[in-house]
Amino acid sequence: MKVGIVQIDSAFGEIQKNVEKALSHMASHAADLWVLPELFNTGYQFISKEEAAKLAEAVPEGPTTQALIREAKRAKTHIVAGIAERSGRKIYNASVLVGPKGFIAVYRKLHLFYEEKRWFTPGNLPFKIENISYPSPKGGRMTARIGMMICFDWIFPESARSLALLGADILCHPSNLVLTHCPDAMVTRCLENRVFALTANRVGTETRGKEKLTYIGKSQITSPRGQVLYRAAEKKEAVWVQEIDPKEARNKQINAYNNLLTDRKTRFYR
Repeated sequence: MKVGIVQIDSAFGEIQKNVEKALSHMASHAADLWVLPELFNTGYQFISKEEAAKLAEAVPEGPTTQALIREAKRAKTHIVAGIAERSGRKIYNASVLVGPKGFIAVYRKLHLFYEEKRWFTPGNLPFKIENISYPSPKGGRMTARIGMMICFDWIFPESARSLALLGADILCHPSNLVLTHCPDAMVTRCLENRVFALTANRVGTETRGKEKLTYIGKSQITSPRGQVLYRAAEKKEAVWVQEIDPKEARNKQINAYNNLLTDRKTRFYR
């Protein structure tokens, strides 16, 4: 299976420009699954609820999701991308999953970071696994099980563990990271759950309101054994496609005696 991540510098509020840039990066590569950054189409540093509401879109009717669907159909691929979602009067920091047949799922960020709590409503949907198909090298189709989490979800180990317990092979992780610890922490998240992770971050800076935010780049593909298969640079846009075998994530045996999931002593965990 070919998986890809896109690392871009999003211009705040310039939705069409940001979407076109991301799609342009993807167009010259072939992958079965792509992950784009958190809020890739709007930029990150909102300064009011009214601004967030203005830039948010309905899912799946909004123009960004529809553009991603068109690309997924054209390229026969799947895409996970972070956007601001409008649902009724509420605005969510969300990610969408689309594929060749159209819209598949939305995830709403559970663990809001910093001033996100001022603009967004905490997610109200549980972690969930979606099955996506991809071509087998021997002909026919195979299935990968993917789950979505967003940026700051990484610091709560329950996020990755919940998806692993549901059967995830791959964690799709749109991000706008400003804290430096995440790339290394995702090594642990993958190691302790035996899953792949696709962390798609952004680069650049935003200075809106009273402070300047600098995004750390370092988008990363991590293996179930904690190996960093790819890590992007800190300051440059990047696109990368990596060949993986999702079945590697289904073996939870550490050795002949220890299994990561069945060895858990849940009655003692409080």
